[in-house]
Amino acid sequence: MCRTIQADPQARALRDALGQFATGVAVVTASNEHDASVGITINSFASVSLTPALVSWCIARSAARYRVFAQAERFCISILGDDQQDIARRFAASASARIEDRESRPNPPAIPHARASFQCETTHRFMLGDHLMLVGRIAEFEWRPGAPLIFAQGRFRATALPQAPALAA
Repeated sequence: MCRTIQADPQARALRDALGQFATGVAVVTASNEHDASVGITINSFASVSLTPALVSWCIARSAARYRVFAQAERFCISILGDDQQDIARRFAASASARIEDRESRPNPPAIPHARASFQCETTHRFMLGDHLMLVGRIAEFEWRPGAPLIFAQGRFRATALPQAPALAA
């Protein structure tokens, strides 16, 4: 007898409600025990502090790449541009996705041509529900102008951001 397991409708409703908040899209990379770089697409990135320079992101404990990131002492977060949907999809879909073009970048590598990248040293790990939150101290960063890739309502979206003066601090 074949039985169909139906998803919890309350969980789906919650996911749809949370999807009303647009987020940026990034790929996090780290190296496994064989020094091969692995990556995963995320939209859970957040700035934590400027002094010291800290950022955070979360990974599901059920993710195929969970163990690599949970054990990583360093990781790199690359904020994707609106022209990098293919990269976001590749690292979201495949546990075996790798970065082919290392361009002599540090290990773990940044995604080439990302809008920004942050080389981080892991400082804290917090188990929170079904996810692990990783906090990292930014050791190096770089950025370039351009429109970011965003994710909202279950879809990647490009944004056309007009050039505007920066807000005063």
